[in-house]
Amino acid sequence: LKSNPSNNEEKEAQTQLTKSDELQRLHSQALSAYQQEDYEAAISLLDEILAVCVWDAELRELRAECYIKEGEPSKAISDLKAAAKLKNDNTEAFYKISRIYYQLGDHELSLSEVRECLKLDQDHKQCFSLYKQVKKLNKQIESAEEFIREGRYEDAINKYDSVMKTEPEVPIYATRAKERICHCLSKNQQATEAIKVCTEVLQLEPTNVNALKDRAEAYLLEDLYEE
Repeated sequence: LKSNPSNNEEKEAQTQLTKSDELQRLHSQALSAYQQEDYEAAISLLDEILAVCVWDAELRELRAECYIKEGEPSKAISDLKAAAKLKNDNTEAFYKISRIYYQLGDHELSLSEVRECLKLDQDHKQCFSLYKQVKKLNKQIESAEEFIREGRYEDAINKYDSVMKTEPEVPIYATRAKERICHCLSKNQQATEAIKVCTEVLQLEPTNVNALKDRAEAYLLEDLYEE
């Protein structure tokens, strides 16, 4: 503006300066809201800033943190994926994405994302620790499903018992394991045990279609037609 003043440029420069000041104010408010754990307000403020500063990786990471706190993991993943592209060697973003997928029970996508982290830094301690855990779990689940395809239901049940021991902290894996054990017991004509395990699953997830079908098959084996 100083090197080449003209009315048009001065107007444009003043507009940009005003906008810049406004965005800095919003940024301060967003950080303050985040620190006060008012994540909904922080998200709203960050939405305004990111509408202008589309390529700011750090703001996206901050909004992702807010989404995680607000229980909106899919929105957090979207922001973290953008941050991973916008910032070189962003191992932290890949680690967080992998952890979210893992918590949601999507072990295959979790494994894929944690591998991206290790491609960038093979000595990354958190990613390597997570990788070992997810890889072990993934292998057990794949092995159990292979047994089911082969009709080796006892082996599959044993393998899904191992899954529950491998991951006792994230409830969704125990629920999915029990759902598959219920299926195996029903297919193996162990009706009493099948009804018991399927019922456990349905207490956690009343609308689980697979457990309802498998329990129905078990009831048929016991001649409990009404049930």
